[in-house]
Amino acid sequence: MSVHIQAKKDEIAENVLLPGDPLRAKWIAENFFENAVCYNEVRGMLGFTGTYKGEKISVQATGMGIPSALIYCTELITEYGAKKLIRVGSAGSYQKDLKVNEVVLAMAASSNSGFNKAKFQHADFAPTVDFELFMNAVKFAKNNGIKFRAGNVLSSDVFYEENDMTYEKWAEYGVLCVEMETAGLYSVAAKHKVQALSVLTVSDSLVTGEHLPAKDREQSFSRMVEIALGSI
Repeated sequence: MSVHIQAKKDEIAENVLLPGDPLRAKWIAENFFENAVCYNEVRGMLGFTGTYKGEKISVQATGMGIPSALIYCTELITEYGAKKLIRVGSAGSYQKDLKVNEVVLAMAASSNSGFNKAKFQHADFAPTVDFELFMNAVKFAKNNGIKFRAGNVLSSDVFYEENDMTYEKWAEYGVLCVEMETAGLYSVAAKHKVQALSVLTVSDSLVTGEHLPAKDREQSFSRMVEIALGSI
C-alpha cells in the first residue's frame, strides 16, 4: 500500500491504463475488462484490475495536470512494479486539419510546466514516447482501420488561457494538440526505465471552436482505449 493507492502489491498489473477522470477509469473497467475489481478509492481516484483477452491489466485515474499524474505514475512504478503505462485522455486540437473525434499518438511532449527545468538546471529535457509501444499502437490502428495522427503535443499547466490565441505559436511549430499530463508521464517513465505511451482523443478544437458532443464521445473514446490495449 502506497501513500495514495490502497492496493496490495499483487493487486495492480504491470500494464496500466491512465485516464485522468476517475469515472472514465470505471467506464473502461466495466466495458473492456473481465472480472474487474476496484482496488483504490483513496481521494476518489478509482483504480481497477481485471483481465483483457486473458491478460491481467489495470486502469488507474490520475487526476488533472502533471503534478497529480506524477504522484500516481511514480507510485505505480516504484511501489507496484508497473512496466507499461498508457495515458488515455482528451485533447484540444491546435491544427485546422485535426478534427474532433480523431486520435493522436504523442511522439513527444512539449510543456510550459517548469517541473523538468527544475531538475535539469533550466535546460530543456525532451520527453518522448517508448518506441516499441508507439509502433505497436501504429500497427494496431492501421490493421483495424482507425485513423490517427502522430506527432508533438503540448502538456500545459494552464486550462483557462488568458489569451485565446496563445496556441498559435505552438501550432506554427507543428504541435498537434494540447493536454495536461503526457510530458510528466514520459519523463517519469524515462527516469525509471519503463515504457510509456499517450493516446489522445480530440474532444475540441481551439482553431474552429468545434466540440465533440457528449453522445459521440463514447465511441471515439472506445477507439482510443482499443489502441491502448492493442499496443500492449
